[in-house]
Amino acid sequence: MSMETEVKKWRTVEEAVALIEDGDSLLVGGFGLCGSPFTLIDAIAVQDKARNLTVISNNLGEPGKGLGKLLLSGHLKKAVGSYFTSNRDAVKAWKNGELEIELIPQGTLAEAVRAGGAGIAGFYIKTGVGTQLADGKEERVFRGERYILIEGIRARVALIKAWKADKMGNLVYSRTARNFNPMMATAADLVIAEVDEVVEVGELDAESIVTPHNYVDIIVSSRYRKVGGEYAK
Repeated sequence: MSMETEVKKWRTVEEAVALIEDGDSLLVGGFGLCGSPFTLIDAIAVQDKARNLTVISNNLGEPGKGLGKLLLSGHLKKAVGSYFTSNRDAVKAWKNGELEIELIPQGTLAEAVRAGGAGIAGFYIKTGVGTQLADGKEERVFRGERYILIEGIRARVALIKAWKADKMGNLVYSRTARNFNPMMATAADLVIAEVDEVVEVGELDAESIVTPHNYVDIIVSSRYRKVGGEYAK
């Protein structure tokens, strides 16, 4: 690894967020607040360059926490995900016509992102057949059963959260904080990883590396630390 490679990947949080454009689509890791890139979200919430964002994530955090901050700061145009009722602000914004919402069953969301990262244009599933979730989707019959077509999901930017990174950009995740993060790292043109700890190349157990460095474009240091089982500044 050259020193040039190391310098190119490591940025301040503000430098990384400056690469997000107005109207961008963002894949954002996390399940509830677990595995969410809090530092990157905070930095987006206080800048004005990138608004009208479409966020693709399991949910929108909680009121005033995680992606919930971007909702209150007015940076979001649309949310694509599975569980928005964990944040009453999201439900209120949708009812008031201030936020577009596209519901996708959780397993379908995970597979759609995985497919997008693997270069798969679409796939057929039974989940949602005969419901409003199937409206406007192509339907086919396989082995006598109805299926609907789901397109693979990609975004221009992915914001992911990892536990450790080496200086080359290989990532290790912490238990269930892994959730959507690894698959999202494969399905975006620009991948920004927020990490808790940085180690030298060779210090990570090769068997523990989940996201190889070639998927990661930029790495930033988290400004949050785990206190009493929760992350706080």
